[in-house]
Amino acid sequence: MDKAGSAPTLAGWYVISLRPSGSHAPVRHAATALGARTLSISTLALRPQSAGPALQAALACPLVIVTSPAAVQFARRQLPLAAAPGQRWLALGEASAKALHRAGIEQVRVPDTGTDSEALLALPELQAPLDAVGLVTAPGGRGLIAETLAQRGAQVHRANVYRREALHPSAGRLRTLRKLPAPSALLVSSQEGFDGLWRRLDEGGRTRLQARPVVASSPRLAAHLAGLGFQAIVLATGAAPATMVEALAADVAQGRFR
Repeated sequence: MDKAGSAPTLAGWYVISLRPSGSHAPVRHAATALGARTLSISTLALRPQSAGPALQAALACPLVIVTSPAAVQFARRQLPLAAAPGQRWLALGEASAKALHRAGIEQVRVPDTGTDSEALLALPELQAPLDAVGLVTAPGGRGLIAETLAQRGAQVHRANVYRREALHPSAGRLRTLRKLPAPSALLVSSQEGFDGLWRRLDEGGRTRLQARPVVASSPRLAAHLAGLGFQAIVLATGAAPATMVEALAADVAQGRFR
């Protein structure tokens, strides 16, 4: 609420969630708290992938990096997570850190600012020289982490505990997207998730989407969207749904979007 008795900041707004299938609830909760409605469009589904000995090797390293809450979820289905004496655990953001806490890892280091690969790699713990580093993640994204750590001398033990599977939004869902009222904003926390939608839109659909505000969870994503012609870009400080929705609400409250 802006003031006691006033309408919620995002009353009359829609937020467009591109989270993987089955994971839109946090976005919906954050949007509802500020008066907005949610349109969910999934272009990805997360599927388990057996990591076998690779996960054992990653979890035995003196330093372990977990790239997402999903990585925690799928890893702990395969092996218990427990911190060995002197072992350090790092996560890309607070959501991943909280997932590790629930799994039994009490001490987790996260970047001071940002939740992208660059922010993680700036941590003092990841500067050269490095020893063995465990990376619990999925195939595809976050390749910068493994590549940079290897360049810094680390022996990277990568465990892919889940995979992303492309989904095609239904024609009906895309029609709903086109018909959304002007006060609506797209939340982008994954380039892969966004590109899956972008590829499905015709020229008219892309033009209508470009006219809406878009909330990016990192400078890298903001630059990607700017390169595609988006102009009303809100840069959030992280990928957590509440963080992204609140960044939009702050700009709306300041009168940036009418």
